[in-house]
Amino acid sequence: MDVSDVTPQLEKLDVDLNTLQEVLQPLLGDVGDVSSKMPLLDKAKLYVLVCYAIESLIFSSLRLNGVDAKQHPVFTELTRVKQYFEKIQKLETPPAERENTVNTEAVARFVRNDLADNKDIKNKLTELIAREKAKAEAKAAAAAVEKKRPAEDPTPEARSEEAGDKLPKRPKRDGSKKKK
Repeated sequence: MDVSDVTPQLEKLDVDLNTLQEVLQPLLGDVGDVSSKMPLLDKAKLYVLVCYAIESLIFSSLRLNGVDAKQHPVFTELTRVKQYFEKIQKLETPPAERENTVNTEAVARFVRNDLADNKDIKNKLTELIAREKAKAEAKAAAAAVEKKRPAEDPTPEARSEEAGDKLPKRPKRDGSKKKK
């Protein structure tokens, strides 16, 4: 590779690094002062971002100097910092709310068994359990109907008949066996 081909890229890299240094200087000058005014989650983001920026620069420097940076300890640090990014992301997106439902059939069984002395309550709860069981079965049947697959494609013969290409019919048998 000719050195004249690489020179423009090196000059651009030098300009980009100087720009990066100018941009990061106010932040790196007093990170504690900047972060003290922030909420906790934003503070964590700031520290992780600064750490990632520094580790990335070290990684890039190693690569530019011909060192196998993936075998260097800085690569494990970059991986660790990425894990912090993922943890912060999980904190920012709360999990979906769980749907709490009451199993009325089970509650009725518990109460029925607990109040087995009182015949009226036991009979009412037995009826309630039967209604809940019927409701659950109806719900399961409705779900099964919705999940049914559509009918399969017709056989090749049926498709060809639908298309107008009728196959010759076989002669009908009368059911009696003729002896030869």
